[in-house]
Amino acid sequence: MDRKQRFFVWLTAFFVAALVTGDFVGGKFFIVAGHTFSAGIIPFPLTFVLTDIVNEFYGTHGARRLTFVGLGAAVFVWAIITLSLSLPTSPESPIPDGVFRGAFGTSARLYVASLTAYLIGQLLDISIFIVLRRMTGHRLLWLRATGSTVLSQIIDSLSVSFVFLVGTRPLDFIVTNAAHNYVGKLLMAVLLTPLIYVGHAVFRRYFHLPEGDVPAT
Repeated sequence: MDRKQRFFVWLTAFFVAALVTGDFVGGKFFIVAGHTFSAGIIPFPLTFVLTDIVNEFYGTHGARRLTFVGLGAAVFVWAIITLSLSLPTSPESPIPDGVFRGAFGTSARLYVASLTAYLIGQLLDISIFIVLRRMTGHRLLWLRATGSTVLSQIIDSLSVSFVFLVGTRPLDFIVTNAAHNYVGKLLMAVLLTPLIYVGHAVFRRYFHLPEGDVPAT
């Protein structure tokens, strides 16, 4: 395994960790300045950064491979949680059945919502990133990184809010929650943009990894 492949493994590991963590904490809502957000907006923006770095150095195929590895890992986690919920709880269990179900009992619907939004958002982000890269070549990294996030996360935020909350919350709450989460993700992504430049510099200058080819039009 060469250096570039080894780094892809590390990037994939961090990507999966951020994705699964976001699924775990996404069901918790918190309030800042009177606005409601999902705690998932904390780790999820890191997946955008990692996807853009992979898109930049490993191309479309690498970014899509990252996406489907993440999907497979998340489905595996969901399957284990579902199996654990179905097992009878021992009276000697250090975590009572009620506490365990309180923490993971909504995971099925949350996971379906999260994975639906994740897959749509990721594939859209990758496609938009490539279109912008065709237009900019190896210049304006911030534009293709932020631009792909701005557009793809509209669909992502709407998808996860509707699938997770429809039938349990009023429509105006769902739309408002989607809007707040979109703004939160967008702000986090913008704040994390310098990390893309850091990753870009580290890959090129210190590890001498070449960028992926700019796709032909």
